[in-house]
Amino acid sequence: MTGQKATSSIARQINLNFWGRQLFVFLCMDLLLLFLVCITFFQFQEQKIPQNDEVQRRYIDNYQDFSKMDYVIETKDGMVYTYRIREYVNVLVKPAIVIGIFELLVLIGNLFKTRQIRRIMRPLQDVARKAEELSKLAGSQDKFLNLEHAISNIKPTEPGAKLVTGDKELQSLEVAINNLLERMRESYRQQNRFVSDASHELRTPIAVIQGYVNMLDRWGKEDESVLNESIEALKNESQRMKELVEQLLFLARGDSGRNTLKKEDFSLTELAREVYEEAMMIDETHTYVFRGEEEITMNGDVTMIKQSMRIFMDNAAKYSKEGTTISLTVRRKGNHICYQVQDEGAGMAEQDIVHVFERFYRSDSARNSKNGGTGLGLSIAKWIVDAHGGNIEVLSRLEFGTRFTVIF
Repeated sequence: MTGQKATSSIARQINLNFWGRQLFVFLCMDLLLLFLVCITFFQFQEQKIPQNDEVQRRYIDNYQDFSKMDYVIETKDGMVYTYRIREYVNVLVKPAIVIGIFELLVLIGNLFKTRQIRRIMRPLQDVARKAEELSKLAGSQDKFLNLEHAISNIKPTEPGAKLVTGDKELQSLEVAINNLLERMRESYRQQNRFVSDASHELRTPIAVIQGYVNMLDRWGKEDESVLNESIEALKNESQRMKELVEQLLFLARGDSGRNTLKKEDFSLTELAREVYEEAMMIDETHTYVFRGEEEITMNGDVTMIKQSMRIFMDNAAKYSKEGTTISLTVRRKGNHICYQVQDEGAGMAEQDIVHVFERFYRSDSARNSKNGGTGLGLSIAKWIVDAHGGNIEVLSRLEFGTRFTVIF
């Protein structure tokens, strides 16, 4: 019991330390973004003043009342330029709320990771048992002190940090602790990469929105073509941001165990036929083929299984040239059932296949593609398949195409 309490205490401390660092990173990123927005605002107002007018002074007027607060520029020629700050702030409120909600959800989700860390640290219970055995050996007190000293000198966050006691009798214990340290470091690397990639993906649509807002401010009032182009771009980027946040929320709920499956018996063949017919209706640039003569049923969440099929079909369409064939097959494979999506697209290099289900991972060709997506679709599909106890086989060759086989 004492060992379990110690493990829980360490897990809580590790979790709080990581959460604090993550909060600090978010605050720094928000302050930097706020600083850049302010600099951009003042810079664009300066550019509106004719070049032959020399600025005499700048100041904030009505700063007691935010709704009437103005940025005022006076020139030596007696001209006064006034810009209402509230109007520009209102444009940025929605993107700021989206970013704030995303950061809050990430922080809340990571605040309750103690149980997960404690599961990772279960090998430490073996450490406690080993310590009890050592206490029965001659000179065990010295061994215990040496072990305690070696553990206290470890810096888990440093790459390659290992426990080294120099005692052959403690070798198995060293291996267990070092494996635990490596798993912990890998877990932190994945979390940091996820936060970094998510921040990067959100920053891009925000930058585009800000650019078009500035263009609207400059020319949109007089030029109708600029106005229409900006409105369409703002709609597209807002939709992209919404889809990205929804995908992030799905994965966050999955990580925290809050995605529930509503399982029932259904026809996998009929479900695949629906996806095939919808794909033909939506996309007329590819040839779709369906193979599923035998009626195959399974027990699972119909909505989620259909979502996983759509993800693989959409992925095939994105990376296949127009006129090529995409096939969807439902069949039996030994004692298992499966569905299979195959395309004649660009394919993947061998080094990309092992990373294809990692969050935000896209190969170089996918990143350069205008249809590159967010890099979260296949991660969501894998979560759905894993939640149903299935597995995914991937076969791909460059310039020949890719085949995903989902086996239940």
